[in-house]
Amino acid sequence: MSIKEQIFEDLKTAMKVKEQDRLRVLRSLKAKLMEKEIEERTGGEATLSDESALQVLTKAAKQRKESIDQFEQGGREDLAANERMELEIIEAYLPEMMSEDEVRKIVKEKISAMGATGPQDMGKVMGPLMGQLKGKADGSLVSKLVKEELAG
Repeated sequence: MSIKEQIFEDLKTAMKVKEQDRLRVLRSLKAKLMEKEIEERTGGEATLSDESALQVLTKAAKQRKESIDQFEQGGREDLAANERMELEIIEAYLPEMMSEDEVRKIVKEKISAMGATGPQDMGKVMGPLMGQLKGKADGSLVSKLVKEELAG
C-alpha cells in the first residue's frame, strides 16, 4: 500500500472513531498530497509516487518543527504541544531517520572522498550528500555536521 493510500485509509478510520486531532492532521495531509498530485499531473490520470508523498510529508514535518521552536521561544507551550502532537502523527508515515552518529560517519566519508579541506568546500560537499541522504536525514543536521567537520 502506498503512503497516500495508507493516509486515506487512516483518515477513514479516524472519522469512524471520531479522533478529531488525528482527523484534522490527516485531512491537512490529504489536501497537500492532492495538491502535489495535481501539480505533477502530466496529461492523463494523476498518480503520486511514494517519493513525492515523502517530500510532502517531510515538508509538513519541517514546518511543525519550526513552529515548535517559534512557539517555545515565544513562551506558548500550549501551541507548541499541539504542534508536537501533529508532528508525531506525520512522523508515523515517514521512514525512520538516521541517527546523528550514522550521518556523521557518512559526512566524514564524503568529505574525505571529495578531498574537501575547509569551510569553502561546503557547497561542493552538501549537494552530493543531500542527494545521498534525502529522506533519511534532516537537512539542517547534515548542514551542521558538515560545518563542524570542515571547520575542525
